[in-house]
Amino acid sequence: MQPRQPTPLDDYLFDLRGYLVLENAVEPELLDALNQAFDAFPPLKRGEWWGNAQRRDYTDDTGFELHNCVEAGEPFERLIDHPSWIQYMRHYCGEEDSYVQGLFIDECIASKRKSGGHHPVHSGGYRGALRGRYLYEHGVFRCGQCNILVALTDIGPGDGPTMVVPGSHKSNFPHPLAGDYARGDRMDDLVGAIPAYLKKGDALLFVDGLMHGGSSRTNPEGERRVVIYRYGVSWGATRYGYQYSQALLDRLTPERRKILQPVPPNRPPSA
Repeated sequence: MQPRQPTPLDDYLFDLRGYLVLENAVEPELLDALNQAFDAFPPLKRGEWWGNAQRRDYTDDTGFELHNCVEAGEPFERLIDHPSWIQYMRHYCGEEDSYVQGLFIDECIASKRKSGGHHPVHSGGYRGALRGRYLYEHGVFRCGQCNILVALTDIGPGDGPTMVVPGSHKSNFPHPLAGDYARGDRMDDLVGAIPAYLKKGDALLFVDGLMHGGSSRTNPEGERRVVIYRYGVSWGATRYGYQYSQALLDRLTPERRKILQPVPPNRPPSA
């Protein structure tokens, strides 16, 4: 695949809404490989490790969430610099045209959610952390973190689609009805929120400062499967302190390794 490039319309809509939908972002062969990888996940308990990946569900309701999933098999490695979105990430959150230009993957999560599950409402521009901040200044984007959410299954009504509040990444006020993340408040009926329906293989790209969350999955059959990669500035660090195994780093292409390890360790020569 030839790398997709952000267009002036993409820039306009990303600035206006805080998100883009990239249709047919992932090729069928890779989708099949990713779903086969999901099928092979062991029945981990919350907090349990599988190699260098860990089940770390955000809340009791968010479902099975395998963090550091880039360590879970070769199909996940192909997502590191996937041509459908890597140029977007370099443009929006890669410190373009600066002395620290480059990317880093903050988090990568394989998520599956069955009926009843949801992810509470969170983020938004009001008093947001610098890590997820949206900024456009002096003709360049300087976003702290941008996310790519890849749908491995169709995600329509009742499937628990991600919901977003368009424009909330630039809000100067708290949403008066947004509730509280710690309480697990749902965003299904939040005023101003809209569902981001995706076909299998589509991807949702959004700045982390956008108010978002996962609506309740009400369909009784099947499960919602997504992979989420969070990209940020090259000088960042993984949110939960995950470190990539040397075996993974050794087998990656130089381009992929530079995204996972943009600043290699600098040690004196061994005696």
